[in-house]
Amino acid sequence: MNPLADRRLLVACPLLGLLAGALLWWVGGRPEIALAMGTLPVLVLLVAEMIRSLRQGGFGLDLIAALAMAAGLAMGEPLAACIVALMYAGGQYLEDYAHRRAGAEMTALLARQPRTALRHDDGALTEIPIEDIAVGDLLLIRRGAVLPVDGTLASPLAQLDTAALTGEPMPVRVAQGEAMLSGCANAGDAFDLRATTDAAASTYAGIVRMVQAAADSRAPMARLADQWSLGFLALTLALAGAAWALTGEAQRALAVLVIATPCPLILAVPVALLAGLSRTAKLGVLVKSAAVLEAMARIRVLVIDKTGTITAGAPALVAMTGPEEALRLAASLDQASEHPIARALVAAARARGLALSVPEEVHEVPGEGLTGLVEGRRVAVGGPNWVAEMTGAPALPVGPVPEGAMRCAVALDGTQAATLVFADQLRPDAVTTIATLRAQGIGRIILASGDAAAPVRAAGAAIGADAAHARQAPADKVALVAAARAYGPVLMLGDGLNDAPALAAADVGVAIATKGAAAAEAADAVLLVDGLRHLAGTLGAARRARAIALQSVTIGIGLSSLGMVLAAFGYLSPVQGALIQEAIDVAVILNALRALTD
Repeated sequence: MNPLADRRLLVACPLLGLLAGALLWWVGGRPEIALAMGTLPVLVLLVAEMIRSLRQGGFGLDLIAALAMAAGLAMGEPLAACIVALMYAGGQYLEDYAHRRAGAEMTALLARQPRTALRHDDGALTEIPIEDIAVGDLLLIRRGAVLPVDGTLASPLAQLDTAALTGEPMPVRVAQGEAMLSGCANAGDAFDLRATTDAAASTYAGIVRMVQAAADSRAPMARLADQWSLGFLALTLALAGAAWALTGEAQRALAVLVIATPCPLILAVPVALLAGLSRTAKLGVLVKSAAVLEAMARIRVLVIDKTGTITAGAPALVAMTGPEEALRLAASLDQASEHPIARALVAAARARGLALSVPEEVHEVPGEGLTGLVEGRRVAVGGPNWVAEMTGAPALPVGPVPEGAMRCAVALDGTQAATLVFADQLRPDAVTTIATLRAQGIGRIILASGDAAAPVRAAGAAIGADAAHARQAPADKVALVAAARAYGPVLMLGDGLNDAPALAAADVGVAIATKGAAAAEAADAVLLVDGLRHLAGTLGAARRARAIALQSVTIGIGLSSLGMVLAAFGYLSPVQGALIQEAIDVAVILNALRALTD
C-alpha cells in the first residue's frame, strides 16, 4: 500500500475515535471506549517506529508523544490521548505529504541522462541502450541531445552547450579530434562522437555518484523538538517519581504526568514550522521538510554559483556598433537558426519593437554563421573573422565590452554593417538579494563557478562577494563547501548539474528549479520561480518560524513545568492538571500560527 495512504488511515483512526466518542457521549454511552480505540493504532505504530529508531541510534520527541498517549489512556484521560494521537498522526501525514510533493515536482537526477544512443553499425544507425556503448563506438549525437558518454569529435566541427557541466554560458566550438564530456548538450547540427568511455565511467555518471556520496556524508539535520524532549522527559519522570516516593500518593504522580503531556513539543514546533513551510511556498520556494526550514534559520555562509544563478545563464545583447536597420535584418535572418546567439539577437530586436521579415535562401555554416536574403538584401551574420573573410574588411570596432563577452559581425550586401556584443548579465535582483542576505546575518559570501576567471571576478565584485573562485569542477565546489563550514552553517545556491554534488554536501542546498533537474533533485529547497529575490524572504521566514517555535516551546514548557511542580506538591488534581494543560496547548498553538504571517 502507498505509505501516504497508510498515513491517511492513521489520521482517520483518532479522528473517527473523536467523532464516535462525541456521538456516544450525546446518547449517554461510554465515549472512553471509542476514544481509546482511536488512539491505540497510532500508539502501536509509534511504539514500533520508536523501537526501529532506537536500534538506529535515534531518540527524542517520539518517545514523549508515546508517553503522552499511553499516560492519557492509563490514567483515565482518553480524550487527551486521542487528541495527541490525532495531532501526531496529522503531523506525520503532513511531513510525508511535503516529501512526496517535493518528489512529484522534482525530476529524478538521472532523467536528464539519455537512456539510448544512436550507433553507426555497418552503414546503418542502431538505437542501443547506453549501457551497451563500448569504447571505440561511433555515435550520432542529434541536435539538442545530451552526450551519453565521454568521447572525441569525429566530425569536422561541433557546437556544445556546456553550461550544465562547466557553467560556461556561451556555446563552445569543438574541432575534430577534441575531447567532449558527457552531460554537455549539442547546441548545433548533428555530429559523430567516438566513445572513449562506457556509460559507467563517463563524467556524468561520476557526478551522479558524487552527489550520492556527498548526501551520504552530510550529518543529519537535528530537529528542534529533539533537543528539548530528552530533558523534559527526565524532568517529568523525576518529578512524578519523587512525588510518589516522598508522599506515597499515586494521585500526585498521576497529576504530574497528566499536566506533563508535552503538547508544546508535539504541536507547537510542527505547527510553527509547517506554518513557515506554507509561508515559503507562497513566496514560490519549495522547502522539502521542516528540518530543512530549521537549518535555514541558522545559515551564516552562502556559497553561490554564477552562471544561471546570479546571472541569467544565457547571452544577451549588451552593446553594438552600427544602425538598428542592420540589427533588424540580422535578426530576421537569425530567425532560421537555433543557435543561442541567434535567439538572443532575435530577442533583442523584438524587445526594440523592430519588425522582422521572413528570410530566404538561408545557409548555415556550423560554428561560423548564416547567410541569406532578407527583403532582397544579402545578409551575413556570424563570427567576426568569418564575416571579415567574406567581406575582405575587418569588423567594425566597438567600445569596451564585459569580460567573457562574445562578438558577432553583420554584413549587408558584402559590406561590414554592424558589430554586436553578447554577454551573460547579472540578474536584476542579484545585487539587492545579496545585500538583503547580508543584512539578515549572512557573514560570508563565496562565489564558485566553473566559468573563466575574468567573468567570475567581475561578477564577484558586482555582488560584493568575499571570495570568488573560477574554473571550479564539481569536486572543487564540494571542497569549498566543506572549507566554508569554518565560518558557520553553509547554504549552497546553484542551478546546474555541476552544482548538484555541492548542493547535496551543504547544510542546506537551494536550487533554481527552472534551470536543471539534477540540481533540483539534489537540493533541500527549490526556487520554483526564476529569480533570487524570494531566497531572502525564505531565510527570513525560516528564522521567524524557528524563533516562534522556540518561543512557544519556552512558554509552554515553562508553564507545564510550573504546573508539574504544583501538582507534585498536591495543589493540582489530575483533572485540574488536564484542564490547565489544554489551556497551555491552545495558547502555544495560537502563538505558533503567527509564523503564517509576515
